[in-house]
Amino acid sequence: MESAPKPTMKAVIQREYGPPDVLRRADLGFPAVVGPDEVRIRVYAAGVDPGVWFFLTGRPWLVRAAAGIRTPRHPVPGRALAGRVEVVGAQVTRFRAGEDVYAEGLGAFAEYTVVAERMLARKPANLTFEQAAAIPISATTALQGLRDTGRLRAGQHVLVNGATGGVGTFAVQIAKALGAEVTAVCAPNAAELVRSLGADHVVDYTREDFTAGTRRYDVVFDLVGNHSLTRCRRVLTPDGRLVLSAGPPAPWLRRRLAALVLSPLVSCTMVALDARPNAADLDALRDLVQAGQVTPVIDRVFPLEDISDALRHYGSGHARGKTVLSIR
Repeated sequence: MESAPKPTMKAVIQREYGPPDVLRRADLGFPAVVGPDEVRIRVYAAGVDPGVWFFLTGRPWLVRAAAGIRTPRHPVPGRALAGRVEVVGAQVTRFRAGEDVYAEGLGAFAEYTVVAERMLARKPANLTFEQAAAIPISATTALQGLRDTGRLRAGQHVLVNGATGGVGTFAVQIAKALGAEVTAVCAPNAAELVRSLGADHVVDYTREDFTAGTRRYDVVFDLVGNHSLTRCRRVLTPDGRLVLSAGPPAPWLRRRLAALVLSPLVSCTMVALDARPNAADLDALRDLVQAGQVTPVIDRVFPLEDISDALRHYGSGHARGKTVLSIR
């Protein structure tokens, strides 16, 4: 007797570094094995984040230390996802088959993936799968950058440099939810957007350098990295905090090292953000979303078969908010 054909799934694969055209659609083996603390998810949508872009191009070379020296270590890209639980491991207690979830895990650009329970949370009930997939990584980065690294408190004044990107649009809303006064730095044609997200003040970076102004901030959340640490320090209050989460890995690493050297010498604090994915923060973000305090800003949704177009759009630098893949 002939054996039954093994089940397969549609996925995006990356076998080499390069432009978006190196991505291919393929039929891969179905992830049938689930570890005791893992969950298999039917992926309905996946978010595009900076890590996807850097791991796609393999540039700067520094990223290959994590992604794979010669070829990508994980051939299916993508980390932020939303979908439905299909199978749970023997030790999983928080989820059951049929529940809608969102998570950060490897291999998101595929019809199915396996995610550890500790990276998983229930999807906000008032969001589509595409909206929910925009939250992991970007919103987690914004939340941890402001609440934990920035130690932002109600009544304080925060500046978000890069307020219209994937992290920035979340940062403006989360800062308002934390009770802060928010200044958003953006292009002139994005002023209406950031105001609709809750920004109290808007700085047009084409006409004004925020580091040359007289206003002082308790927290500067730098998502661009286009000003020196010295210039950013000028606009901080004496005990203010500069949070660095900006740009390609190599320049970001140089700024991180500079912050470590300079911070002990001045009254303010300059620190690089190390965002860590976890279910507790996804739960916290779900509460903010369901309370109406945070809404994902989606720039465009692409079908899985248009993955190269989606990455070209993201890499153009013109997207506002998040770029998302639909994998239904």
